[in-house]
Amino acid sequence: MDGAQASMQINALDIGGGATLATKSAAEVSENWVHLKFTHAGQEYSVELADSDRVFDLKEKLYTLTSVPFERQKILGLVKGKLPADEATIASLKLPEGKKFQLIGTPIGQEFKELSALEQPDIINDLDVDFSDPVAQAAFINDVRNIRKIREVASKLNVNVMNPLRPGKKLLVLDIDYTILDTKPLTSGALPPAECARPGLHEFLESVYPLYDISWVWLETKLVELEMVGSDKNYKIAFVLDKTSMFTVFSIREGKKFQHHVKPLKVIWAHFPQCGPENTIHIDDLGRNFALNPGEGLKISAFKNCHTTEAMQDRELVKLGKYLVWLGKNVPDFRNTDHKNWKKIADLVPDGAPSGSA
Repeated sequence: MDGAQASMQINALDIGGGATLATKSAAEVSENWVHLKFTHAGQEYSVELADSDRVFDLKEKLYTLTSVPFERQKILGLVKGKLPADEATIASLKLPEGKKFQLIGTPIGQEFKELSALEQPDIINDLDVDFSDPVAQAAFINDVRNIRKIREVASKLNVNVMNPLRPGKKLLVLDIDYTILDTKPLTSGALPPAECARPGLHEFLESVYPLYDISWVWLETKLVELEMVGSDKNYKIAFVLDKTSMFTVFSIREGKKFQHHVKPLKVIWAHFPQCGPENTIHIDDLGRNFALNPGEGLKISAFKNCHTTEAMQDRELVKLGKYLVWLGKNVPDFRNTDHKNWKKIADLVPDGAPSGSA
């Protein structure tokens, strides 16, 4: 039997019961393909998958494009609920053409590069700058360079919106490093993420969420490691700003010139006009980060040495939650409030009513 005859017989095989199994060459098989778009670390990507591909193939393509390994990939917004197992077909996900989603995760080789040159000075150097003098505040805010820098940063900033802002809610901008977690053991891998978090973190966020949309200033990967994104907690993160939302300014500290970074809220307000000084509060352990927004800043104590008994007994977030709930319920315009007395007010709020729910 020559090759042509064998091919003719293979093309139609009697498999019993009157059924015939017809085979086609690979070129004749037609598949449906879906084009997807996703963002990672502020960059946009596109990926194409066939219906017969598996979730595993999706993860493999994400790894090829971003160098984020499977075990670190957090895929948000692709499907409702939990992503199916690796063996699930793409067809079973019923994805529409052009579906957009978000990938969170640290690429291989960048595990210990999160503390970049932009962030390191503010973390390593604990000495703060005093901006309590109104004259110094005005000079700093009206500085021509600072005004221009705010415009430049706002025009280039890519805000990663995870959940739309809710009408009528206040805006809570939270720093992460040494504010809600002990950064050093987390980034070094000395302790698991859950042990680096400030006590009462999730309870704090759940208590203020009914009144505030929550945003962060740092990297999304830390939120994933702390189970603050993609979990079943009773709060959602509205958006995340990475280090590009900050820029360097020049101040005077102890009579000497000093350069540091600031987190200008006007960058956020440029993207979300429904937010402003009247309904925004910024929590940080470094007062100098409020240099361009001194009226909206609330400074809390730094959280460090998380493995010690003293750190485990930290109650800062409990008090902060009580204050923010009081503020959100009783103060229509935040510009009329001096946040320096926040602890005194928190002490007056009954322990039995910490929640922001109505």
